[in-house]
Amino acid sequence: MTQAKEILLVTGLSGAGKSTVLRTLEDLGWETVDNLPLRLLDRLLSSPPPEGSEDGQRPLALGIGARTRDFDPNRIVKRIKQLRDEHGYDIGTLYLDCGGAELERRYSETRRRHPLALDRPAGDGIARERELLEPLRRWANRLIDTTDLTANELAQQVRSTFGGDGTGGPTLAVMSFGFARGVPRNADLVFDMRFLRNPHWEPALRPGTGLDPDVSAYIADDPAYEAAVSRIEDLLLLLLPRYRAEGKSYVTVAFGCTGGRHRSVHVAERVARRLRDAGFSPTVAHRDLGAAPQDSLEGAPRTALG
Repeated sequence: MTQAKEILLVTGLSGAGKSTVLRTLEDLGWETVDNLPLRLLDRLLSSPPPEGSEDGQRPLALGIGARTRDFDPNRIVKRIKQLRDEHGYDIGTLYLDCGGAELERRYSETRRRHPLALDRPAGDGIARERELLEPLRRWANRLIDTTDLTANELAQQVRSTFGGDGTGGPTLAVMSFGFARGVPRNADLVFDMRFLRNPHWEPALRPGTGLDPDVSAYIADDPAYEAAVSRIEDLLLLLLPRYRAEGKSYVTVAFGCTGGRHRSVHVAERVARRLRDAGFSPTVAHRDLGAAPQDSLEGAPRTALG
């Protein structure tokens, strides 16, 4: 068998938040499977790891509950013990509980029928399911009561509990672009660098790019450069941990100038270095670096504007 680094069974009362938990774990990098019949568990565990995992070490979350085919709580507990004792799997069980009145309110609000009371009041199904799941509740080594939690608060609690190893950080990208060719559609934060003096209007610098030392020095010599760029860096260092806490999977920071070859390229490279020094791992892309310089794209030089 291919052992997963960690296996978590996610179970509990219908409507208590199992789907929210599984979606959040998936955002954290877990492989998730919902309502897998117990008889297929061995086949899943013995199958090759999914693409992108490292030596089968991607953690696995299995959602089980009243909707699961051949659901039998006592047999599930017995199977967990067997997998742990015979194969050494590290298996945890997260049980999601919720007050009956709150579950009834949720079913009324969503107009869904309880899976164990399709032709009766939701309260009947909730009571029956609570009794059915009692063996799993007693067995579970983690329990979250979602009665007073919103979906977002539940997701934050899951990220706090299961994202502590760093797998939950957003994928961070820093890019440069030229406004003359449009703003990137996937950008979350866009900073306009056109307030800086433009190397395009210096004949010796025009053929170069923001990757060249002489072009970078020219841009950095602008009186507004250091104060502005350092404040942008401080802002990003404030925001990125908050994005992680909110469970954002991707963050793209885009720096634009007119043509996308000089100012935006230099600033993107500098900011990426600052973020790496702070412990982040941004990828850097320069969308319009290969575009040919063109006076008509750059507008009038600053001297002509007075």
